[in-house]
Amino acid sequence: MNDSSTPRHTPRTTAGARTTTEAGTTAGSRTTDSRTPGRRTVLRTLALAGVLAGTTISALPPTAVAATGAPETYTLTIRHLDRAGAATGGYRTHVTGISGPGAQEEAAPYDESGTVTVRLPKGRYLLDSTLYGPDPATGTDWVVQPRLDLDGDTTVTVDARTTAPVDVRPPESGARYLNSIGFVEVTHEGTTRSANVMMAREGLRVAHLGPASEPGTVKEWFDTYWSGARADYALGYTFTSDRALTGLVRHPAAEKLATVKIRGAAPEGATGTGFVSVQPSAGPTVGLAQSLESPATATVLVTPERGLWDVDYTGPAAPEAPPNRYSASGIAVHAGATTTRTFDNAVFGPALDTTPGARPAGVRDGDRIALDIPLLADGDGHAPSAPRFRTATTTLHRDGVLIGTRQGDPGRAEFTTTPGTASYRLTVSATRGDGTAASGRVTASWTFTSAAAPRPEALPLSVVRFAPDLALDGTAPAGTLVRVPVTVQGAAAETGVRSLAVSLSADNGTTWTRVPVLNGQAGFRTPAPGRTVSLRAELTDARGNTLTQTQRNAFRTR
Repeated sequence: MNDSSTPRHTPRTTAGARTTTEAGTTAGSRTTDSRTPGRRTVLRTLALAGVLAGTTISALPPTAVAATGAPETYTLTIRHLDRAGAATGGYRTHVTGISGPGAQEEAAPYDESGTVTVRLPKGRYLLDSTLYGPDPATGTDWVVQPRLDLDGDTTVTVDARTTAPVDVRPPESGARYLNSIGFVEVTHEGTTRSANVMMAREGLRVAHLGPASEPGTVKEWFDTYWSGARADYALGYTFTSDRALTGLVRHPAAEKLATVKIRGAAPEGATGTGFVSVQPSAGPTVGLAQSLESPATATVLVTPERGLWDVDYTGPAAPEAPPNRYSASGIAVHAGATTTRTFDNAVFGPALDTTPGARPAGVRDGDRIALDIPLLADGDGHAPSAPRFRTATTTLHRDGVLIGTRQGDPGRAEFTTTPGTASYRLTVSATRGDGTAASGRVTASWTFTSAAAPRPEALPLSVVRFAPDLALDGTAPAGTLVRVPVTVQGAAAETGVRSLAVSLSADNGTTWTRVPVLNGQAGFRTPAPGRTVSLRAELTDARGNTLTQTQRNAFRTR
């Protein structure tokens, strides 16, 4: 697989965070390591606080402070020592207010002598310092003091000799180090502040400085990324304590890691270069990104200790066309187990977001009816950012009378109706494809009863998902008995299914044959090679709402 990169298309924002690279400089939302050809790291967007680099914040003299009623201030002196115990000007230090009168203060004082002073209001502060020598190959020291109570003139010594190595590496001895990030969050009196350090080479050493904080108020994590011969590695560990870490050693065995396989498909023969990124779900981090020549599979081994994981896939794009991006968030992983996610493969069709608290696909708000349903989600149910379609139409009928017709994005439309109770028929359709080849049509039609309500209400919409086991070119073997998983999403999944019928067509919908559905699977024999299979679902939920869903040319045989 060729190595490359792609930015995350849904960045997270974390307030009060600041990024420090291995050279000790303040960085923006993304950092690229140009010394790692063909691959870069992607840092989730951080809301950077306004750092006053190289300046000193001064305050009024004590007598003037009392006269004006301004907060009491004290002098903070910071001494910096290198690994030999000598004063050094190779540092970048930040002091960030957490609570008390100085809660909103932030300073990055500097003096080349290695000793610097700054005058700050009384309060609790987070101090972190990155020390580096003239040769980057000698490594970097990161010293964190999560609790600095400034209640009088104070001197702090940041000493590189107190640090211990961060040694986190995969079980593959020949794996190549890519990058890593250390991140610390400190909470006091309901306010959280954070700092981090990014490394584009090995050699990080870390240490805690100062007294312990309150139990459980210091959260820290380290994520490191490696490239191996048969797989890549994303190794992350989190810690909650009253202190920052002094050193970290983790050499996980292969059986302690979870395997994530990302399959990029080419269901209509359109090969090309896509991109894959993998990163922990929780907190700002650097993500592992690589190119993927579809159809192909990327393999990443991850640490279950880091929690849930996110995968993004960007498919190949035609010239001057927007790339099609998919996301799978909050993936649970387990040591010794393999999780597989397939992107951009058939069967394309409607899908609903089943995440608790997700916005409904259809909403009635007074006289307004709004629909936003991914009509061309891929076979695993991932919604595309730029669905490939030729035409898309949505119509709404009230008591048999046409309210309106909308054209544009598949599955998106708004209508204005009248308050009283009435029977509605809502129909959405889209012709798939990029204009170079016909690739099928998806249609969903719902009937339901609705009236204006005091507050917005979800429309009782359901969809049916078909998930055949297909090759990455979107095909199934010809003349084979297959059992296709059938899943109901939406209102019928909540209130119950009164009836569900599935039909198959091998002649592009000219004729249909009812197929049995047993134990959540539709069983049928695939047609001759080179033919297409069309699928239809007719559903009635327990309250009488109906769905007729048709997916012409859903997949092909080989």
